[in-house]
Amino acid sequence: MNNHKDLLVYQKSLDLVELIYRITQSFPAEEKFGLTSQLRRCAVSLPSNIAEGAGRKGTKEFIHFLYIALGSLNEAETQMEISRRLGFIADLTAFTELFLHIKRMLLKLIDKLDGK
Repeated sequence: MNNHKDLLVYQKSLDLVELIYRITQSFPAEEKFGLTSQLRRCAVSLPSNIAEGAGRKGTKEFIHFLYIALGSLNEAETQMEISRRLGFIADLTAFTELFLHIKRMLLKLIDKLDGK
C-alpha cells in the first residue's frame, strides 16, 4: 500500500468521524464521558486502523487492521442504535447509509487483499 489517503474507504471513514462528531454535539452533557466519548473513540479508531494497517509491512498485517476497523465500525453502529433508543438521535438514515457503504468497501478490500 503506497498511501492510505488514496483509499476511498479511508476518505469515507473520515466522513463518518465528522458525522458522528456533529451528531454527538447535541447529546446530553451527562453523556460526555459515556456514549459521546465512546462513539467518538470508535469513530476515530476506524480511519486510524486503516492508516496503521496500510503502513505495516505486509498484506496480512494490513488485513488484520482492516478487521479491527470493521470491529470499530460495528461498535459505532451499536452505540448509534443505543443512542436512538435513548432518544438522543431521532433519525439514523445518514449514519446508516454511510455505515453500510464503508462496511461494503472494507469487506471488498479485505477480500481483494486476501486473494478472494
